[in-house]
Amino acid sequence: METYFLHHPPETKERDPKVIALGFFDGLHRGHQEVINTAKKEAEKRGIKTAVLTFDPHPSVVLSQKRKQVKYLTPLEEKKKRMAELGVDILYIVRFTTAFSNLSPEDFVANYLIGLNAKHVVAGFDYSYGRQGAGKMTELTKYADNQFDVTIVEKLEDLHDKVSSTNIRKYIEEGQLDEANQLLGYPYTVTGTVIHGDKRGRTIGFPTANIAVDEGFLIPKLGVYAVKFKVGDETHLGMASIGYNITFKDDQAMSIEVYILDFHQEIYGEEIEIEWFHYFRPELKFNGVEGLIEQLKKDEADTRAFFS
Repeated sequence: METYFLHHPPETKERDPKVIALGFFDGLHRGHQEVINTAKKEAEKRGIKTAVLTFDPHPSVVLSQKRKQVKYLTPLEEKKKRMAELGVDILYIVRFTTAFSNLSPEDFVANYLIGLNAKHVVAGFDYSYGRQGAGKMTELTKYADNQFDVTIVEKLEDLHDKVSSTNIRKYIEEGQLDEANQLLGYPYTVTGTVIHGDKRGRTIGFPTANIAVDEGFLIPKLGVYAVKFKVGDETHLGMASIGYNITFKDDQAMSIEVYILDFHQEIYGEEIEIEWFHYFRPELKFNGVEGLIEQLKKDEADTRAFFS
């Protein structure tokens, strides 16, 4: 996949005809996949390439009057990876700036669709463009000036609501990973690095990998989860804990630890992936180590049962 970073006004000599899919695409969920797959079909009909036009960072980071930190379902590097897996040929990433946000709908189309030689444009029914989202998909043909055709992908619904990044984010924040994954179409995944921790787990028979999750990912709510843990080319079952280790000491930083089932290797410094599948319970404070060990044994049994 070719990737181009654009800054307004765009400067590109790349003029091959293409089909362009439009969207922010946080999460690359089933609705987003429908948009991209529709664009791919249109490109195949014409024998041209499939392109995606997205932007970074999230508009709220630039437009909010307060300092805002956004947590993503797919931070930019993860988004690029999933775009490539979906078979996108060209990815355009526009830097979202004040100047870009102030474009009129006509100027957006002229600069970023006609200017990139789009022959067909695909987006979801609620995609908007131009200053304050003034441009609507129903008006895109008018602005196209007969330079490209338009396909509008209708709303996809599941779990009695729209399949959307907002709803998926809500499910993840509430620990409802089963529902989030149903809307995503794949297990919610974060990436990170294995770091040194207190090494307390190995003293009670449950050695864990402490994970520094890559910046930008939305973290599920505190608690214990069934996960899959990917390191190198291998995938292992595991149970993950997000919490503050409140049984041992107060005022500790939040940590993400994974007890990897049937695994006995040293993997400090390795880049890993965690796929989140199911929430079991909240973080609990125990009066002693014995109570914690008994609970961890139950968590392990529940994890094995879930994946069996």
